[in-house]
Amino acid sequence: MAMSETQPIDPRPVNPARRPKKRRNWFLRTVGLIVLLFVLMLIAVPLYAWSRIDKLDAMPTGERPAETPGTTYLMVGSDAREDLTRAERARLHTGGDAGPPRTDSIMLMHVPKSGPTVLISIPRDSAVNIPGTEGKQKINAAFNKGPALLIQTIENNTGLRIDHYVEVGFGGFASVIDSVGGINMCLPKAMKDKDAHIDLPAGCQELDGVNALGYVRSRKADGKNDFGRTERQRQMVGAVAKKAASPSTFLNPVRYYNVATKGVDALTVDKDMSLFDFVRFARGMQAISGSSGVALSVPTSDDNFQLCCNRGDAVKWDTAKAKALFDALKADNTSGLKSS
Repeated sequence: MAMSETQPIDPRPVNPARRPKKRRNWFLRTVGLIVLLFVLMLIAVPLYAWSRIDKLDAMPTGERPAETPGTTYLMVGSDAREDLTRAERARLHTGGDAGPPRTDSIMLMHVPKSGPTVLISIPRDSAVNIPGTEGKQKINAAFNKGPALLIQTIENNTGLRIDHYVEVGFGGFASVIDSVGGINMCLPKAMKDKDAHIDLPAGCQELDGVNALGYVRSRKADGKNDFGRTERQRQMVGAVAKKAASPSTFLNPVRYYNVATKGVDALTVDKDMSLFDFVRFARGMQAISGSSGVALSVPTSDDNFQLCCNRGDAVKWDTAKAKALFDALKADNTSGLKSS
């Protein structure tokens, strides 16, 4: 009679630590993979976004001020409409006629080698000498003929060299605000301006892209004209930079991607700007939103300065104080400057 075959019994005892160890290794590998993918996302998304950014020949030619130790960026908010569809123009209340581009905001950001980053608002009605023209005109008129003339005008009137140019358009600004989920603003009093298409109550509230655009463009709602607008623009720049760099953005892949791509889609920079220069710009913006930044406006002495030849009222700079401010930037000495 044939004997039935049986499997031999392994006399060795089962090690109870084997199976949990495998599970721990699997868990660690999974966590490591997730961390690696997260790091790759943090690197790849900005590189992809940078490849999409528009660049133009913005720098003037000829004699220019000497380079400074730090880096100075000219930031311009443009009302150019040619890239907006009819529906976008209606949503943003920009008007149907494209017309020549104008600037609603002009700011200088100086990032020193050491010391606080400085953001300076230049009133768009500032009375300045524009190359190729006679007498003083509003600085906004220089932008109508392109960024190179605006840069040359600012350099001639300040003695400060502009290293890089950054332009933000209407639609792009609103998209950036929406991509970060809106911006919380606290209004000391209600703001109503039919030209800016806003009707905002007093108090803290979340502004979407359209309302945020109207908020920074309004000149009549608070009775401060261009001065109130430049204050709100600096306030908005800091708030956007702070939220874009917050953990809620970096830890949310969808928001992170949207902020990065919408952000660069909103911008046009000079063709000489490198990725390193852009990273320095982004870090400067982040500094402005915190305690390591200084935000102020060019000192002025007369906001009803009469221009010649029926050119209207303008804003006159305080010559001595403005010179002291720009001399400090040229020397890369920002430690003594205070926000205003």
